[in-house]
Amino acid sequence: MQYAIFDLDNTILDFDRAETASLTAVFQNHGVPNIPQAEDDYQAYNETIWRQIEQGGPRDTLLDQRFEVFLATLGITVDGPSVQQEYDQLLAHSYQVIPGARDLLHTLKDAGMTLLVGTNGIKHTQLSRLAGAHMTPYFDHIFISESVGYAKPNPHFFQAIHAQYPEMTTTNTVMVGDSLRSDIAGAANVQLPSVWYNPQHLSNESAIKPTYTVDNFTQLQKLLLTV
Repeated sequence: MQYAIFDLDNTILDFDRAETASLTAVFQNHGVPNIPQAEDDYQAYNETIWRQIEQGGPRDTLLDQRFEVFLATLGITVDGPSVQQEYDQLLAHSYQVIPGARDLLHTLKDAGMTLLVGTNGIKHTQLSRLAGAHMTPYFDHIFISESVGYAKPNPHFFQAIHAQYPEMTTTNTVMVGDSLRSDIAGAANVQLPSVWYNPQHLSNESAIKPTYTVDNFTQLQKLLLTV
C-alpha cells in the first residue's frame, strides 16, 4: 500500500485510558456519586450522541449539551458548554499511546508509505494529544471531522482526503481503524479497502465487513507492507 489512513482513538492513541481519567476528574469536580457506575452510564449515553453525529446530527450542539443532559439525570445542574470545555481541556492533555504504535508508524514511514490521520473529534483536542504524544511527525496530513465538516462514515469525509491526494485509488490506499461503524463502514462507502484493528477479539455481528482484520500491530505491519 502507498497510503494508509489511520483512525486515532483506540487505534493509535489510547482513548479509553484518556477518557476514563478525564471523566473521573470532571465527575469529581461536580460531585457525582458512585463515579464508576456514572462512567458506565455515561458511556452508553455518549454512544448515542456519537451515533447522531456520525449520521449528520448537529455536532456542536450535541457535544455542548451532553454533560448537561447526562448530569441532569443524576440531579446535578451544570452549564453544558462550560463542562464540555472543561472535559476537552483535560482530554487534550492526555497523551497515552497504544504500545507498539510508535514503532509501527516509524517502520511504515521508513518504508516510504504516506501516513494520514482520519479521525472524528475536536480539532484542538486531537492536535494537542498528537503533539503531546510526539506522534505528529509521523503523519503527512491530519484530517479531523471538525475541520472537514463531515464525520466518518460520511463519504464526504473521505472525499476531502482524496481532494488533497488525488492520486489515491482503491488499490493503493487503505483505511485502518477500530470502529466498524465509522472507520470500516466509511471506507466501504467509498470503495476503499479497510483493516479492522480488533485487539479485543470482538465478534462482528453486523453487516459491515472489513477487508482485513488484525489483532496486533505485528500483523498490521506485515499486512500493510505486503498488500
